[in-house]
Amino acid sequence: MMKSESRKNASYVLMMLNVLVVILVSSNLRSPIISVSPVLGDIRDTLNMNSFQVSLLTSIPLFMFATCSVLVSRFSYKFSISRFLMYSLIILSFGLFLRITGSLWMLFAGSVFIGLGICIGNVVTPGYIKNNFSKQIGLMTGIFAVSMNLTAALASGFSVKIGEWTGFGWRGSLGIWLIIAGLGFFVLILELIFNKKNRGQAKAALSVSDFNMFKSAQAWNISVFMGLQSLFYYCMMAWLPSFLTDCKMESENAGWVLFFIQITMIPITFCAPIIAGKMKDQRILIVLICSLMFGSTMMFVWLQAQWIYANAVIIGVSNGLSFSLSILFFSTRTKNSANAVKISGMAQSVGYLIAAFGPPVFGKLHDWDVSWKSSFYFLSFAVILMFYFGMKAARNKCVED
Repeated sequence: MMKSESRKNASYVLMMLNVLVVILVSSNLRSPIISVSPVLGDIRDTLNMNSFQVSLLTSIPLFMFATCSVLVSRFSYKFSISRFLMYSLIILSFGLFLRITGSLWMLFAGSVFIGLGICIGNVVTPGYIKNNFSKQIGLMTGIFAVSMNLTAALASGFSVKIGEWTGFGWRGSLGIWLIIAGLGFFVLILELIFNKKNRGQAKAALSVSDFNMFKSAQAWNISVFMGLQSLFYYCMMAWLPSFLTDCKMESENAGWVLFFIQITMIPITFCAPIIAGKMKDQRILIVLICSLMFGSTMMFVWLQAQWIYANAVIIGVSNGLSFSLSILFFSTRTKNSANAVKISGMAQSVGYLIAAFGPPVFGKLHDWDVSWKSSFYFLSFAVILMFYFGMKAARNKCVED
């Protein structure tokens, strides 16, 4: 009886640590990038940056996701998965520190390390969920997405205020996220210590798979869908405040529009994986997502900043659904945790390569057409492509089939 009770307590503690790992790691996967957008004007003025250099602050992390995700997935089985997540937070913290040291080149170098740290977390966390929560994938994917979007909402809404409260301006706005990274690292240390004392309580490492994702048509469908929905999201996050400022909205209020988008995403990203995980075929959700996104871009073309908060709800709902489905596909369209990490690596490599071109193209089109209409037509075309690949990805078909 004593041993049985001890095992139950150990399992409960481990489960709580696993949940905290998912929450704290995911909290670091968007906020370091999103926190930049509301203070871009201050950064640009302080460091005398041009528009292209400004767009690189969003695109550099995305290019890191694109170039490193497959490499991360290939090396993931060589490390304890928790230890791999620890490395990601160390790299991320180093990048966060470099970014606020002062010079333009340190800002870019910090963005490189931030991109690499987030890349590891992006790729490995779905495998961590499949490994530790095989019977609660939908629920834990929802918690993963909610944590990511809640901290992103706080980053977008309070970024300017954080700089004022800390007294360090934009450096305070960007540097505050070192605290969240530190908390995640601390919980991972606790998990590793607990696992050493209770060997056999959890599966610490991923299995090995020889399956070649790049030969799977379904893997390509998931990857392109992931990329196009990310392109839509990062174009909005990078340029929406500038668009709204051109429409005579104050920069702080423009940041609150981003906050509203992120807050709208939170209940969607929690509920969507649970509901979608019970569906064999998610094509009806693809129709809903793409209809809302296309409608949103047309509202910007026709109404500009009018009805902006209604449009923010549309963006939040559609992006919350699309992101949740992308992450869910990594687990539900694979047959084991090793392949879940592999498709995560491929989808984020291919996907973020697509997404990385979004903000620069969106901004360049604005330079060519100051009305912003061409920029939003570009997003409309991306949504049409997303519908095509999303309908294929949403079929009840595994990448291994």
